[in-house]
Amino acid sequence: MRNRLQHTHILTALLVLVIIVSSAILGGAWYLIDYALKPGDRSRNEQLAWAEMDSLYPGMAAWRDSLQAVHALRDTFIIAKDGARVHAWYVRAPRQTAATALLVHGYTDCSIRMMPLGRMYNRNLQMNIIVPDLRNAGRTDGDHFQMGWFDRYDVRQWAEAAPALFGDSVRLVVHGVSMGAATTMMLSGDSDLPVSIKAFVEDCGYTSVDEQFGKELKERFGLPVWPLIPVASQLCQWRYGWNFYEASALNQVRHCTKPMLFIHGTADKFVPTRMVYPLYQAKPGYKELWLAPRAEHARSYWLYPDEYTQRVQQFVKRAGI
Repeated sequence: MRNRLQHTHILTALLVLVIIVSSAILGGAWYLIDYALKPGDRSRNEQLAWAEMDSLYPGMAAWRDSLQAVHALRDTFIIAKDGARVHAWYVRAPRQTAATALLVHGYTDCSIRMMPLGRMYNRNLQMNIIVPDLRNAGRTDGDHFQMGWFDRYDVRQWAEAAPALFGDSVRLVVHGVSMGAATTMMLSGDSDLPVSIKAFVEDCGYTSVDEQFGKELKERFGLPVWPLIPVASQLCQWRYGWNFYEASALNQVRHCTKPMLFIHGTADKFVPTRMVYPLYQAKPGYKELWLAPRAEHARSYWLYPDEYTQRVQQFVKRAGI
């Protein structure tokens, strides 16, 4: 009888321990999802975004004012397939052209923070630009970030809308930075892309959501990837309809048949420089790689504006844009 009671007490204690540990893992996973996908309202603050871009990039305010003076900086909305209102800014080139850049912003950013590159394409390369807000950013609907996986559908829809803005013969380069670069690569591997898309530029994009989140989990919180990342991934699947493992730029870029320019700063620690090598290796067909010396995350253009412009200009020319 005594042995039976001891056995029962041990089983009860183990069960309580399992419940406590499981609850802690689930709670941690829920917190991880909210922390990563709902980090605050910085992405909605257009005024702050313009102020930061004006401060970082000389001449931005003058360029914006010149566009607004002639009503050249315009915005529009499309309705996504899930019914969301998705916003973008657009500017026509100084002279009519089919060459167009579709620019995709990064994590916790909005379209405004892609305007320095928009100025590069529009002023220096004489191209049309479309600069959308991804979900939960700027003026686009949404209450969480999709880390590029579902965002690629909105970017694709903007590519389909481009002929109505710039003419039926439009030729597009899709250029993304950080999460926008991951979005760009995730889009690049889809089948039956709009014929208007001719090339891609990815600047400091991550290989996959699970690898990026796992890296952040270890560095920011000192926690192991397992079991938090797998559990959080399943909760994300249940809550939002996608998981961390399928959201893979690395898997998608293996199927990309269009030219791609890879850019990454050698001092990038947020999306480590090491991530660009498997991405570049996995991409079949025509590709280029530029490692910007000493550039931190998303700072390659800021540090080397002339070389960045020259490399992009040469690439889009070789890609037939």
